[in-house]
Amino acid sequence: MKSVLVAAGVLAPLAAAHSIFQQAGSGSIDFGTSCTRMPPNNSPVTGVNSADLACNVGGSRGVDGLCEVNAGDSFFVEMHAQPNDRSCANEAIGGNHFGPVIVYMAKVDDAKTADGASASWFKVDEFGYDAGSKTWGTDTLNQNCGKRTFKIPSKIPAGDYLVRAEAIALHAAGSSGGAQFYMSCYQVRVANSGDGQVPAGVRLPGAYSASDPGILINIYGDFGTYQIPGPAVIDQSYF
Repeated sequence: MKSVLVAAGVLAPLAAAHSIFQQAGSGSIDFGTSCTRMPPNNSPVTGVNSADLACNVGGSRGVDGLCEVNAGDSFFVEMHAQPNDRSCANEAIGGNHFGPVIVYMAKVDDAKTADGASASWFKVDEFGYDAGSKTWGTDTLNQNCGKRTFKIPSKIPAGDYLVRAEAIALHAAGSSGGAQFYMSCYQVRVANSGDGQVPAGVRLPGAYSASDPGILINIYGDFGTYQIPGPAVIDQSYF
């Protein structure tokens, strides 16, 4: 594994097989990284009780941009191994980093200043493991040029939200602390919403335990049905 070096605020060549959720978009609109709280490098978070589990290292600090969408719109998050490398010829996340992909949202007063570690997160999308096709959520990222597309719930109130995209790499998760969490938060403003309420949420950190069956797992053995960490996706009536 290559070491990660950061000098003068510039990313050096990053660790092999590690990745970052970087870009976002909605329909034909490509927001790039304008509303992304970009991590300083592509290294994972490994502690389920770390405040960095919310929005990654440095993710408590907001950026200037907002991604503006309407409730009910499609939205995509996009992962790649290296900064600004959106080549579909390169795997979004390689090195046998198999695991689920999960998307959360949190209603906040101001997406540019909100601290994800204090937010209430509700799950809007997930892909764990399909036993029939032997496909992991991370495989779907590689099949779709790093993209995971989901729907902004149509019934949530208008206002500011954080969107949290996460991939959990389980290749070394057979021992406690071996799971690798890759996440980024996006600052989003939702307009034209329905009349629903904000769904009940969970705290991150707080929702995961190091001993959860979807976190402490030997994926190279017979693990049966994979249990995706965290709460269930919110009720379909919100969509």
